[in-house]
Amino acid sequence: MKIEFDVLKKSRLLAIKELDGLTLDQMHTIPTGFKNNIAWNIAHLVVTQQLLHYKLSGLDCLCPDDLIRMYKKGTAPTKTFTEEEFEEVKELFVGLPNTLEEDFQAGIFQNFSEYPTSAGYVLNSFESAVVFNNFHEGIHYGIIRSIKKFL
Repeated sequence: MKIEFDVLKKSRLLAIKELDGLTLDQMHTIPTGFKNNIAWNIAHLVVTQQLLHYKLSGLDCLCPDDLIRMYKKGTAPTKTFTEEEFEEVKELFVGLPNTLEEDFQAGIFQNFSEYPTSAGYVLNSFESAVVFNNFHEGIHYGIIRSIKKFL
């Protein structure tokens, strides 16, 4: 699992690097043809990772419930973050992969509820959720890069 955790951490750093030089307004801009913005994508990745790993393992998520409610699958941008709020989201974005790996090493992921993804893949273990989450993160990294071209 070391490689999978390293991929997650590296992909998060690549995504954060895409934010360099962007204003908060730019990160909240939804270009024509897109359904969301860069800020939504970052928050969505925080939430999805938590739901796939912690919630499906029967554990409490490590991000606020209101963040989950507003950025889970099927949502659209309805909020504009303040600078302080978005800094908190970015801290979660960068820090939670380390916590995930530490929690895995501590053996807290003992149970897992099977989950059929919208991509047609059925997650049946914590390990399959980590692999699928990395795939999901890659999709959204590409979306972030695409949105950035229109700003």
